Amino acid sequence: MSVTRRKVLAGSAAGAASLASGLASPAIAANEPLRIGFLPALTGPSSSTGVAMNRGTELAVKEINDAGGINGRKIELIVRDTQSDATKAVNAIAELTHRQKVHVVWGPLNSGETLAATPLCARDGIPMIQPCWVDTLIDVKKYPMAFRNAPTNMQIGNAANHYVMDVLKKKKVAVIGDNAGYATATVAAYVPLLKEKGATIAYQGNVDAANPDLKPELLRMRDAGAEAIMPWSVNAGFLARILNARGAMGWDVPVVGQTTLGSGQTKALLEKPENWEKVYSNNFKNCCYDGSGKLPEKAAAFREKLAKLKIDMSDTLLWWIAVGYDAPTLIAETVKAAGDTPKGITGYWNKLTNWGGIYASLTFTPEQHNGLPDAEVVMCQANSLKDGAFNIAPGYGA
Repeated sequence: MSVTRRKVLAGSAAGAASLASGLASPAIAANEPLRIGFLPALTGPSSSTGVAMNRGTELAVKEINDAGGINGRKIELIVRDTQSDATKAVNAIAELTHRQKVHVVWGPLNSGETLAATPLCARDGIPMIQPCWVDTLIDVKKYPMAFRNAPTNMQIGNAANHYVMDVLKKKKVAVIGDNAGYATATVAAYVPLLKEKGATIAYQGNVDAANPDLKPELLRMRDAGAEAIMPWSVNAGFLARILNARGAMGWDVPVVGQTTLGSGQTKALLEKPENWEKVYSNNFKNCCYDGSGKLPEKAAAFREKLAKLKIDMSDTLLWWIAVGYDAPTLIAETVKAAGDTPKGITGYWNKLTNWGGIYASLTFTPEQHNGLPDAEVVMCQANSLKDGAFNIAPGYGA
């Protein structure tokens, strides 16, 4: 389905005036559109999540506008494709805040772009909500108007470490990443967490993502007595080579790690389907099938809606679309209750408690702008993908 998205909003007397500080002023007319600046990566190497979240965002905006808007005000979704490029994200933020006078920013959707964009939103006093995992993106002192509607990297790592040590009962662990910035930082951050839980690190290393043969690394892991492999990378080829090497060795050690382990790109690079056995990737409880094969009620209804609207699910994940849907839904509810000023929006979010989205429930306080509860970050069975969702990994309670 298509949703009309206004790419350029002409300045006019009806537009919000700009204060000398650059802050957006309150709405000057009850029927003035609510302007949401949206920064997905719709193209470029990191566009898979952006394309998916865009589907959910467009759907939510269309539904809100078709239902009469927010107290009669329609949403103007002003979209700028960051093209997976931090520089383009910075340029887009400048345009959205200074020329388009947006009331709130949704995104960027990739961490590198958000790292560059967040200080600019803070400088200009524009409320911002984003779904990226890098921990330093949220700092209530530096960025008092920035909020996260997704997990932190620490939550992701703790969920995986919990599954390896407390559910699978594996104490000797091999931790591997590629040599990209995300992977090197993640391995360095997660190994101390494992040690704090009492793990023995049988292997730790970062390897060139283009290395065509990872069997020597896995032999080192096996010879050191590793009982589980924890790979941290967003590179599907790198992850597939780990799984293929494990399969070729006949080594049935469990593999537990990042969400890309369960991606279609990883699946397409496997030499044998069975190489995906005993592989567990990060996911989110509200968008996983439970032990009886059922989705939570909200997620099931949402997936049924997507099917009726013929929104493509073949190349994406349910939780990605749900994140995109939840964001404008929350923004609309916020503006309806508290108005569209920066003070009104951030004040409302600072008191948000157990807001029930499809993807996740959110709670914020003035001291805590990371909204996702720890318990909603889980592991799933990577080879169980069906209609955009996975089975929750064995070992979780009902």
